Amino acid sequence: MNKTLLLILCDFLLLNLLALTRWEKAEPARAKQPPVPEVAANAVTKDQDIVETMKLSLADERATREQLTRRLSSTESTLAQRDQNLTQLQAEREKLASSLDATQRTAADLGQKVAAATKDATLTKEQLARIQKELEDKRAEAERQKAALALLNQQQAESRQKIEGLTVAVKVAEQEKQMLRETAETLKTQAAVERQDRLKVQETTTQLAQGVGQLAEKSGELTKEIRDNRPINANVLFNDYLANRVTARFTAVRRGLLGPATREKTSSTVLVTDGDRTYALLHVDDTPFTLSETSYDWDKVSVEFSRGATAPSRASAIHFLSVDPRVVAMPVDATQAAALGVKVYPTALDPVKFTEAVLVNGGGKGYGDVGFKLDASQPGYVRVDNRLFKRLFGDFAPSRGDLVLSKTGELLGIMVNSDYCAVVNNFLPNKTIRTGDDVSAQHTGELLNALAARKMSLPVKLQ
Repeated sequence: MNKTLLLILCDFLLLNLLALTRWEKAEPARAKQPPVPEVAANAVTKDQDIVETMKLSLADERATREQLTRRLSSTESTLAQRDQNLTQLQAEREKLASSLDATQRTAADLGQKVAAATKDATLTKEQLARIQKELEDKRAEAERQKAALALLNQQQAESRQKIEGLTVAVKVAEQEKQMLRETAETLKTQAAVERQDRLKVQETTTQLAQGVGQLAEKSGELTKEIRDNRPINANVLFNDYLANRVTARFTAVRRGLLGPATREKTSSTVLVTDGDRTYALLHVDDTPFTLSETSYDWDKVSVEFSRGATAPSRASAIHFLSVDPRVVAMPVDATQAAALGVKVYPTALDPVKFTEAVLVNGGGKGYGDVGFKLDASQPGYVRVDNRLFKRLFGDFAPSRGDLVLSKTGELLGIMVNSDYCAVVNNFLPNKTIRTGDDVSAQHTGELLNALAARKMSLPVKLQ
């Protein structure tokens, strides 16, 4: 039972007990006193005394009842309030009971869900492990595919670069083909003129036999013709080469992984002129550059010429000639040529005047007479018969970079491989590298790669 209701009932019973109790009967009996002698006439009698006592008792009872009435009213109001509170508490108790039932049902549902979730969690762990393994496999496969894609992209870029290089090489080859046709026509014209000149010489010789007077008139012209058409001994030509060769020292610097990478090359060569400009002629393999592998951009390139005790002088540029990408020419001005004090070789105006030439090793190790033939399929080149030397001095095998001199002491060309000589009759550049302390803006790597592509576009026998 509710404690509040119990207190209300106890208060109610107490009030009823107080209201129904006869207090006059409950008053204790008074002790009897001995009779009092009679007093005067004004003395209070015994009945009067009882009446007064009863009046007082009634007054006390009335006051008590009024007090009880007030207390009863207060109790009734309190009881009503407590009844109201009890009703409210009962409603709250029912609400709490309903909430408890709902909570218990919810707890039961949650218990079932927890059990189901626990079971699902067990299954989920196995699924998660399987999914993680599949994810790792997928990631590994993705990495392999990514690496394969990167390799494919690299190969595609290299192929694109090669295609571009081949396209450029094809265009250059077409231009060179046209230029070689024009050169061939020029050579044919010159050969025809030379034949006419020979006929004239023969006619002149006949006339000389017929008359001494005519010989005297044309003696100067005949002397020049005879000198120009008289072959020079190979020993003399090689001695001239040794006396007039100059040293070319190359220095190329680029950035490397561990610091600056420097490549140096020192080669011997001669000075050649086309009647207008003077150049130092070399094979590309006698320079720091190469056309047989992928090239890089160089940051600094310098070329110095020297001979004996003369002060070195620098070249302003490196030209890769149109006749062949492997033929390199460095311009030399008149002041530099005079300071070096060497003979300047002219290019051969009539390369086919003689069927033999003198082959001089680029380093001066040896020399010898060698026959050569024109190749109709490759104008601009002559094929050297390196198997049949009439005279061979020194210990060397003909190879690329060897100089070829005509029998009249003119420069015929330079060997581009062990079989073919590129005929140098002009110094038209195809590509140029300007020397200096900062050449990175010239993108020398792309330039050299383009030259390498042009070389690869040549027929196999010329490579």
